[in-house]
Amino acid sequence: MKKLDMLTPLGVVLGIVFVGVAILTNAGPDSFGSFINIPSILVVIGGLIGAMLVSFSFNELKQLGRVMAESFRVQEHDTQGLISTFVSLSDKARREGLLSLETEVEEIRDPFIRKGVLLAVDGIESDVITDILNTEIIAIEERHRKNKRLLDKAGEYAPAWGMIGTLIGLVLMLQNLSDPSSLGPNMAVALLTTLYGTLLANLVFIPMASKLAMKTEKEVFMKQIVIEAVMGLQSGQNPRVLEEKLTVFLSGEELHTYRLKDRDSVDEA
Repeated sequence: MKKLDMLTPLGVVLGIVFVGVAILTNAGPDSFGSFINIPSILVVIGGLIGAMLVSFSFNELKQLGRVMAESFRVQEHDTQGLISTFVSLSDKARREGLLSLETEVEEIRDPFIRKGVLLAVDGIESDVITDILNTEIIAIEERHRKNKRLLDKAGEYAPAWGMIGTLIGLVLMLQNLSDPSSLGPNMAVALLTTLYGTLLANLVFIPMASKLAMKTEKEVFMKQIVIEAVMGLQSGQNPRVLEEKLTVFLSGEELHTYRLKDRDSVDEA
C-alpha cells in the first residue's frame, strides 16, 4: 500500500528555508528581494522546457508529472509478512497438495505474487516460472529507468541553462562598461540564473531521481524474494527449510523482530 512520503516535501521546504535564512543572515531583509529576478527565472525555466521538448516525445513528457508525484509516495514493503505468507502456503501445500492453494490465491492482492503462485499451482516447470518472473522484473526495471531518465535529464539541463543565463548577463554587463557603478549589480543578477538552475537541479530533480532509483531497487529486491519463495513452493520444500532460506533476505534487526513474532505466535498456539 502506498502512502505519502513526507520526507520529500520536507526536504524541499527545508532546503529552501535554509538557503533563505543564509541570505537573510548575511544580506539582511532589505537585500532579500535582490535574489529574485524574473528574467533569470524565465531563462532557466524556459530553457529547461525547451531542452526537454527537444529530448523527449510528447507521450514521454506527459509522464513527467506522474513520475515526480511518485517521489512523494512511498510503498510499504513487508518482508516479514511476505515470508510468513509463503511459509503458510508451503505448509498447506505439503499437507493438502499444491492444488489446494487455488483458493488461497484469490486472497493475494499483489499481482506478482499471485502470478508466481498460480504458475506453481498449474504445475509449470521451475525454469519456466523463473524465466517468466525474471522477465517481468526486467520489464519493470526498464519502465522505471525510462521514467527516471526524465528527471535525470532535467537535472542536467537546469544548471546548464543557469550558466547560459549567466553568460547572457555577462554580455549585457560588458556592453555597459562605461558605467562602473552598474557592474556589481549587473554581475550579481547574471549569477542568479546559475543559482536558480543549480538549486532546481540539486534540490528537486536529482534528489527525486535518486529516490525513484532507490524505490526500484527495493521493489526488485522484494520480487527476488518472491521468486525464491515460489521456487520453494513449487519444489515442495519443507516450510521450515523455506523459512530459513527466505530469512536470509532480512537485515539483522528485521530477523530479530521476525524471530520474536514467530516465538510469540508459537507461545499463543
